[in-house]
Formats: sequence, C-alpha cells, structure tokens
Amino acid sequence: MDLALKAAENAGNAGEVPIGCVIVGNNEVIATAGNRTLRDRDPTAHAEVLAIREAAARLGSERLVDCDLYVTLEPCTMCAGAISFARIRRLYYGAADPKGGGVDSGVRFFASPTCHHAPEVYPSVGETQSAALLREFFRARR
Repeated sequence: MDLALKAAENAGNAGEVPIGCVIVGNNEVIATAGNRTLRDRDPTAHAEVLAIREAAARLGSERLVDCDLYVTLEPCTMCAGAISFARIRRLYYGAADPKGGGVDSGVRFFASPTCHHAPEVYPSVGETQSAALLREFFRARR
C-alpha cells in the first residue's frame, strides 16, 4: 500500500485526484498507476483501470488471476467491474468512498448476482493516510 500511496501523492502533485494503485503478482510489482483523467482527457483513466491495463500488457493476458490489487480509495463501480473482469485475486483498499464507491458502498458490485468474479476484499488498509491525502487535496481547492 505504501507504493499505492506514493502513486496517489504523485497524482495529486500533478493536479489529479490523489488515488494510486499497485498490482502485485508473485511478490513482484507488476503495475503502478495514479489517476490521469485530466492529463489523458479520459474519464476512464482511473488508477485501477490504468494499472490493470499495464499489468495485462506486461503479463500478456487479460486474466490477472494470481494478482492482488492495492488502491488508496474504494473502487467505483466501473473499476469494480474491471477488477472482476480481470479476475483479480484480492483487493486491498484504503479509504471508503460512501459517495462513489462500488464495493462496500453504493451498488456493492461484487455482491451482485450478475458479477462473474468477486475478489477477496480487504478494506481500510492504509485508510488513515489515504483519507488524509484526499482531505488535503480537496481542502486546498476550496
């Protein structure tokens, strides 16, 4: 999660919402990304989606079955869908997102009967640091 927090910090320094993601497989970092929606002018350029794309390209497979994903904020529904389709083994996330989260908040995507794969979910990993990054980012913009 420390690497995801660093990616979030880098995203925040670039003017993006400070969310970072790391994908690990076989105890090796496969992909790291921070939000890039503004830079890329792409509403799907969330940290999770970018990391999944990078990991899939690096591994040469759209299935990341032996991989774990660490992200600083509870994934939205779009990202939860991408995590499911990628067959991520475990999801670790920092801060909960009551307004936009899609895992334990909102639609609870992985509990839906239409969800084909649900990873093991571990919330609140690095929650204090993740929430602090987000609070400071938005406080500076108000």
